[in-house]
Amino acid sequence: GKADIIGNRKDRATALTQKASIADKIVFTQQDKKIFASYLAFINNVQSLSINNILEKTALFFLNTPYTGQTLELNKEETLTVNLREFDCMTYVETVVALSETALSPNPSFETFTDKLRNIRYRNGNIQNYASRIHYTSDWMYENERKGVLENISQSLGGIRETKKIDFMSSHRQAYRQLKDDGTMWMAIRSIEETMNRRGGFYYLPKETILSAAARIPHMAVIAFTTTIGGLDTTHMGFAFRKDGKLSFIHASSSGGKIMIQPGTLYEYCDSQKSCTGIIVAEIK
Repeated sequence: GKADIIGNRKDRATALTQKASIADKIVFTQQDKKIFASYLAFINNVQSLSINNILEKTALFFLNTPYTGQTLELNKEETLTVNLREFDCMTYVETVVALSETALSPNPSFETFTDKLRNIRYRNGNIQNYASRIHYTSDWMYENERKGVLENISQSLGGIRETKKIDFMSSHRQAYRQLKDDGTMWMAIRSIEETMNRRGGFYYLPKETILSAAARIPHMAVIAFTTTIGGLDTTHMGFAFRKDGKLSFIHASSSGGKIMIQPGTLYEYCDSQKSCTGIIVAEIK
């Protein structure tokens, strides 16, 4: 009954400690700690630099690092996974932002970095389960705008509102190990999708307006590519990268197999992807 659930104070404290230890558990290797130390040595004395300069230096630090998909799906229970050895498109963006924030902080320790990463990757910065990780990029933008990490500037660049129904994960539960046999988790993801859909969509720049807006897209803004795929908001993300007057982007490329600056322009990349409808542009604050 109720008394069993509550238990005595000591049991409750133990249960809370166990819950906290799951939330605080971090998966990393000694190699990750080494890379973090070499990053700090590389980025030292940055307090005088702008956030965009630090983001650029951090993004370039990982140039040619291998692309690997599904790096957050290896553990049975949901824990904070730190992997500086390989990235997918989202873990690259999250890591670069968290490291840049760490470099600017008064105490740029590994613990500061993991706190920043947890805050960016999880809803309200709390790890509870698979559903507490922010999976959809437009939701990730919304949540991180709420936390003061970034600002979606797509509307001010002349963007329009995408109001399609988002339900890709719940509609394709067999594709997700954590959802296919877990009804509770599937319902939790469905509930998140419903919350997203009640927001009335998100702003993005349609493909045909990228060229005219290019000059106003900030260097090192987060870019996410919107899609025609049913139920899905975006398919890929990276950072806008301006070089020699040309606007391209730096990203963890699955086709290139590594972190790279895309050879063509941002517009050319979007135009070459059949399903790409445009881009969400968010500036890191």
